[in-house]
Amino acid sequence: MKIIVDAMGGDNAPFEIVKGAVMAAKELDTHIILTGRVEEILRCIEKLGLKDLPGGVEIANATEVIEMDEEPVMAYRKKKDSSMTVGLNMLRDGQGDAMVSAGSTGALLSGATLVVKRIPGVKRAALAPILPNAAGGVMLIDCGANVECTPQYLLQFAYMGACYTEFVRGVKSPRIGLLNNGTEKTKGTQLQIDTYELLEEARTAGKLNFIGNVEAKDVMHGVCDVVVCDGYSGNVLLKATEGAASFVMKEIKKTLTSSFKTKMAALLVRKEVYDLKERMSADKIGGTALLGISKPVIKAHGSSNAAAIKSAIRQAIDAANSNMAEILQKNIAE
Repeated sequence: MKIIVDAMGGDNAPFEIVKGAVMAAKELDTHIILTGRVEEILRCIEKLGLKDLPGGVEIANATEVIEMDEEPVMAYRKKKDSSMTVGLNMLRDGQGDAMVSAGSTGALLSGATLVVKRIPGVKRAALAPILPNAAGGVMLIDCGANVECTPQYLLQFAYMGACYTEFVRGVKSPRIGLLNNGTEKTKGTQLQIDTYELLEEARTAGKLNFIGNVEAKDVMHGVCDVVVCDGYSGNVLLKATEGAASFVMKEIKKTLTSSFKTKMAALLVRKEVYDLKERMSADKIGGTALLGISKPVIKAHGSSNAAAIKSAIRQAIDAANSNMAEILQKNIAE
């Protein structure tokens, strides 16, 4: 298994990316190809206390970097020797089984679509993160790749999300919910009303386990395994959830360190609080699958540290092992 990692993408590149890749090569028994400026990557290797590249890690030189604030499509087209573009070209040419990047989301989406290509028949690729919830995790599709959608796009998102959840995450007959401002079938804009009808038809035909509309407040309680929405609504839900989780964890810490009494109580529940923090941590999830692309592409968070990169690489390995793209391609007629 070979995983291509964009070493120069992300707020903490290249050091945290290289560190996470080295950890993954050692702990996950996989081969890593780091794309980026050779001199900078080798300096990171030295900073890790290593004299040479460790076994299972190699470098593919790329002289340019797509910055996070650049216009995505123009940056991709102008910087042909960027670490991201070189990685995508290698993935397309079969030199790797999957790719991970913490770089610009827009540039990665554009590059993956133009270089690696969408699966024939897929109208739009979608970003599909797994959010922690009471049932162990829920896929949110889409969370920002497609701000404006049609009912047909959302129907395809539902199929792709169901496929990934079943074959990669191992959830049989995953429950599909449509994000809305109420559970009644007549709720929402025309997009939600029309999408509801398409999803209901798929349920009646036995193709999807559609459970109806779901409200944002219920998503975290585990009412469904996949929540389908347009990219605008999904991104709002994602950022609101991240913000709420961060706020709650900070308030718990503040409360447990506010007095001698609470500090003593904190000692008694230290393990439980740590476990909760781990469950809520984005580092454990690692990245977001870009569904609909013909080969596995994982978008890691822009602020990813080494642990998050290692988790994203693990996710890329799982996606490659599941033959997700081939499964979607065989079922595209649905």
